Order: sequence, then structure tokens, then C-alpha cells
Amino acid sequence: MAAGQLRSSSSEIDLDRPNIEEYLTTDSIHQAPEKLLLRDLLDISPTLTEAAGAIIDEISSISQLSLIIMSSELTVERKLVEMMCGVFVASWTGVVKYHGPRPSMRPQQVFVANHTSMIDFIILEQITAFAVIMQKHPGWVGFIQTHILESLGCIWFNRTEVKDREIVAKKLREHVQGADNNPLLIFPEGTCVNNHYTVMFKKGAFELDCAVCPIAIKYNKIFVDAFWNSKKQSFTMHLLRLMTSWAVVCDVWYLEPQYLKPGETPIEFAERVRDIISVRAGLKKVPWDGYLKYFRPSPKHTERKQQIFAESVLRRLEENSK
Repeated sequence: MAAGQLRSSSSEIDLDRPNIEEYLTTDSIHQAPEKLLLRDLLDISPTLTEAAGAIIDEISSISQLSLIIMSSELTVERKLVEMMCGVFVASWTGVVKYHGPRPSMRPQQVFVANHTSMIDFIILEQITAFAVIMQKHPGWVGFIQTHILESLGCIWFNRTEVKDREIVAKKLREHVQGADNNPLLIFPEGTCVNNHYTVMFKKGAFELDCAVCPIAIKYNKIFVDAFWNSKKQSFTMHLLRLMTSWAVVCDVWYLEPQYLKPGETPIEFAERVRDIISVRAGLKKVPWDGYLKYFRPSPKHTERKQQIFAESVLRRLEENSK
């Protein structure tokens, strides 16, 4: 009985063994060389070569399909965000005129705009899916930032964290290098301004060694003032005020890209771009730091500034008297 089981198991093993006659011709079996080399096997059996090629082609096709699916998903995400922002604009009865060529996805470029309200981002986003640099917000705005806008490559920061500045600066440089990344949008004023003035631009957007594309935004106050004073009003109440107004009327200008000139510092570059935006939107430039809205200067600093101002006034009076 043991011998019968042994013969049965050995016959099953034989059935599992590959039949070499299926891969090699009869002549090659009976007249095999003394040493069967790999090149000989490939020469006499093109089936193996074809099978290997078919496997490689299949892997390549799967990789290409994966890239197409990922690209399609990103396109869908962009379109959904643009549609969501369009719904917001429609809820205010937004009347927005866009002037100039629309932004495109290209490496080595960053877009900068003057800042009046967080709705600036929504108005720009309904046309182009920008990746924006923005303060991290709590509540439902933070939920949208984390679960929707993060898919666009947006970068969040906290003004009170010094380490965030270094992290954001690194992410900015990495983002502008990517050819497939969404266009990068920065509000270099760092705070909302009442759309009468432009305050000093932070130099971070102008140190990236890339093209800087200015965007000028001007609101018409005929129906409602779009300025958001975050110290006096939550963003939810700000939106409700816009939604219950007659209309939000706005003009957006996409201006010619600017480049750092030889011998020009990033601060001078930022001021030159601020001039371009201010002139186009009809805004007045002022030498104020927007962060003073969040941080009270020290008494010594205030006293020193007042002293400098008083000295300059006295100097002018003396010059006029002569």
C-alpha cells in the first residue's frame, strides 16, 4: 500500500513538471549541445523572449494607465474646487470682470495679488485652481482647508510660529519647481487692507528666482464694501453680509510677468511690483507693515519712530522758511 501511494505521489509530481518539448523542438532535444547556454535557449525558443517582452509591455501599460488615472483625479479635484468657488460668488450675486490672459500651469512662476478679503481667493479660484499660501483658520473654514483645498497643494502657516516661516519658505521653493503643480498664489501684504491702500509687500515671494505675475483686484463699493476686518467680524458674518447685499462688483487684472533685474534686491523688486499693482487698481501706496495689525510695537520702537517723524517735519519747516 505504501508503494502504491509512492507511485501515485510520484505521478502527480510528474504532472506538475513542465514539458520541455513544448518549448524546444524535437531535433534540439535529441541533438542537444554539451552545455545548454542561456543564449542558445533564447535562440531556439523565441517564445520565451516574446513572453518576457509581453510582460514588460503590460507593466508599462499599467504604469501609464496609473498616471492617466492620477492626472484625471487631479483634474476632477481642480474642477470641483472651481465649481465650489463659483457657487460662493453666485451667492453674493458677484459681478466680476477678468482682464488679461488667464494663468496657466508652468514651472518657475508665482502669482501675487493685493489683499482685501478672503473672498479674493474665492474670486480668483473660480477661474484658475491656485495653490494658495494662507493662514490656518479654525472652524468650517479650517475644515475646507484641510479636506478640500489641501488637494490643490495649498500651504498653511501660523503667524505666531517662527518655525512655520522656515517650513513655508522651503515648500514655496519646492512648489515653483514642479511643472505639474497648480499655479502658486501669494498675498504678500500678509493681511486684509481696505482696498484704498497697499501696504508693504513681504519679500518671500520675490526671493524664489522665478517669474512674478502681478494680479490687481479692485472692488466697487457701489453696493457693498468687500473689506473684511477680522478684528471686528468673523468670516461667517462677513459672508452673510455679502450674501444679503445687492451685488459684489469687482475687476481683476492679470498683469505682465516681472523678473528680478540685475543688481535689484528682493525688497526693491517687491516695491516695484507693488507699484504696478497699485497703479492698475488705483490704490495708494503707504509705508506700513501689515503685521502691525496683529502685533503691537514696543514703546521704544514707537517713540523712536515718532522722534524720526518729528525731526523730518522740523527739517521741512526750516527748508520752507528759507
